[in-house]
Amino acid sequence: MDAINKRRSIRKFKGQAVEQTKIEKLLRAAMQAPSAGNQQPWEFIVVQDKESLKTLSLTSQYSKLVADAPLAFVLLANEKRMRFPQNWQQDLSAAAQNVLLEAVDLGLGAVWIGVAPDEGRMSYVAKAFNLPDHVKAFCLIAIGYPAEGQENVFVDRFDASKVHYERYKQ
Repeated sequence: MDAINKRRSIRKFKGQAVEQTKIEKLLRAAMQAPSAGNQQPWEFIVVQDKESLKTLSLTSQYSKLVADAPLAFVLLANEKRMRFPQNWQQDLSAAAQNVLLEAVDLGLGAVWIGVAPDEGRMSYVAKAFNLPDHVKAFCLIAIGYPAEGQENVFVDRFDASKVHYERYKQ
């Protein structure tokens, strides 16, 4: 629960590189996510090259911060692995959330940047990384050591008014 409670969207990072052992732990966490019928349609591009990060930063108005991150993941869905194609975005969402939580556990910060279902963003990433037609871009995750003032800290978001028992009550 500690990682769940402390996780925040971290948008500024120190210049320090993320160690390969931590990158592997993040990827392993992603691949432990549940998926519809255990289809596991995910694939990942690990981006550390500054020019590639700059290219990714142009995906949308929200992705500019990627240019200053030491690391980004591009989460992809391979249609050839989909037995339940209507669920691929749920599968990739679970994988993305696992990355975000593992980042906290590793002393890192991260932010999820949406790509799908926006066709323009998906097309931009597909062209930038030469994706085959059967591979769809889902999201970007910028990752790094949080800059000062950007730490993962607990903020209580519980709101009892949003909880309903047995049926919806207005």
